[in-house]
Amino acid sequence: MLLTNLILPGCGAEDKFDIQISDATNKITTIQPTSHAHLTDPPSRVIPTLCHPHVHLDKPFLLTSHNTGTDLPNYIDLAPQDGSFSEALANTSKAKERYTHADLIRRGSQLIAESIQAGVTSMRAFVEIDHVTRFKCVEAGIELKRKFAEQCYVQLCAFAQDPVFNAEKHGEENRQLVEEALEKFKGEVEVLGSTPYVEGSEELQKKNVEWATRTAVEHQLHLDFHLDYTLDRKSEPIVWHVVQALKGQKWTQKAKGKKVVVGHCTRLTLFTTDEMTTLAKQIKDAELPISFVGLPTSDLFMMGRPSEDDWGGSRPKGTLPVLELINRFKLNACIGINNVGNAFTPWGSVDPLRLASLCVGVYQAGTPRDAELLFECISALAQSAIGLDDLVVRSLKDGADALFLVISNDKMINIIGQNPCIPARQRVSVADMVWDPPELQQRRVIGKVRKS
Repeated sequence: MLLTNLILPGCGAEDKFDIQISDATNKITTIQPTSHAHLTDPPSRVIPTLCHPHVHLDKPFLLTSHNTGTDLPNYIDLAPQDGSFSEALANTSKAKERYTHADLIRRGSQLIAESIQAGVTSMRAFVEIDHVTRFKCVEAGIELKRKFAEQCYVQLCAFAQDPVFNAEKHGEENRQLVEEALEKFKGEVEVLGSTPYVEGSEELQKKNVEWATRTAVEHQLHLDFHLDYTLDRKSEPIVWHVVQALKGQKWTQKAKGKKVVVGHCTRLTLFTTDEMTTLAKQIKDAELPISFVGLPTSDLFMMGRPSEDDWGGSRPKGTLPVLELINRFKLNACIGINNVGNAFTPWGSVDPLRLASLCVGVYQAGTPRDAELLFECISALAQSAIGLDDLVVRSLKDGADALFLVISNDKMINIIGQNPCIPARQRVSVADMVWDPPELQQRRVIGKVRKS
């Protein structure tokens, strides 16, 4: 494979290169300046591939996969009516009762395939385990992981979306099923995930955190919490207990190389500067490998809704200010798409570049350096957060594995009635990609995933 007229990472737009790749070994064999024969063509830009640090594999496209006239389940009656979080939980519980293996494979395949088209080559994929789905979602996840192994690394997270202690909501049965799955699918499942806030009481939330932390250490798994998903100042932040539980389990010593992710965590947006400074200090002093994942498309849809008689009241954005966490508090953080096409997030797409572009406005981050950092939040920082550092392409050089994203540029814009044609605008910098993401047909993943 020969790729010509490329602008490489770290190089200026005036320098163009050709890359030769061995089809047999998937390694770069040569990188050299572009020959004069190709210099009249628009250059293509090489950027790192993208990552979903947080995506639900079993419930995408419930609002768009109506499956009319097929033997697959139909979910059209579960479309949001008021858009509330409680409605989303209730409708998703109803949807789970209709899941079939064929349905999970179809919607999961669509999610992964569309993600690959966008440039994604790695993801943390949540698969739910509870008294309704049992192992159905995990088994589908394993099949999908193998199906797309060369194009995308699918890191499976055994996910307790439902309570694991609340006796009124099948807590004990759910917990036993999760623990059974960790044994049954050892080697396939790499992450344990839980949702403490669904337990109800603060006491049960803390119990959930302690169980998840202890169980992850026992099974040597990464750990992922959906946490503190509220803007209620009266709600006690559980993130403090996560830090204490990790220290109590001696995570850094006993779970070497395993990382911890905290997702959503909108309650942190109500912290004072002193509270955030204290939290950051506790994490750094204990050397805890915690990363925060902001999920703007879901958070902006769900959080900060005013009451009916509060038209002129405050409307907080209600999503983690990820760039501030990184720049100001020196914490590990990134962004992810979370859900797509269901009651939790009925809008948006699987495209991380569109998400990064949205965050320019959400975070009011308009400088080229902001754009570059937002890009890192959907690539290297996202991969590192979920423990896939070995998939991060640090540099392009002879002998290195090939895995990168090529963004092509058009030469002309062909408009009927316009002669001559209009010269096409060129995207040559990372900021260009974030400020105005290229269309999917301009993107091409080069190489294969090789996970060590």
